[in-house]
Amino acid sequence: MFGLRTAAAGSRRAIATLTVAGLAMVGMALASGAIAGGANVTSGEFHPFATGVGLELTGHAQMIRTPSGTTIVLVHVEGLAPNTTYGSHVHQQACAVGDADGHFRFDPAGPAAPPNEIWPGFTTNDDGIGNGRDMVSGIAGPNAVSVVVHAPGGAKIGCADLQ
Repeated sequence: MFGLRTAAAGSRRAIATLTVAGLAMVGMALASGAIAGGANVTSGEFHPFATGVGLELTGHAQMIRTPSGTTIVLVHVEGLAPNTTYGSHVHQQACAVGDADGHFRFDPAGPAAPPNEIWPGFTTNDDGIGNGRDMVSGIAGPNAVSVVVHAPGGAKIGCADLQ
């Protein structure tokens, strides 16, 4: 029985590693201009906010604004609680400005929910690693400048400036 559990845990880690590797390869291909017609790619590294102090939160976020009119946001975060669901949203200010202020909205007067906002939330695996992805119709404006990770309950615990 123990051998089966260990094998299953190893398989989940292998799948998570392959997923991360796949996202990284896609990101590198996009960043190197591998998409026909070009795409605007911005990315940044996660660091903890004051509410996330004590977490060894690391990872990266990437936003791809495609020439076909789609915005894709990829998130990879490590150092979180295992098997936990986290919110993650594109924000309208840099991380250092008021804890990234509020969520980016395509229509500032519109609802605070998709598809008016970009939410690449995720659930972590057994090792506390989370991968999120959101693809929306429309090109995120120039004020879509950071991605924030929210703890369960909503506290902002990590941020990546998209540059």
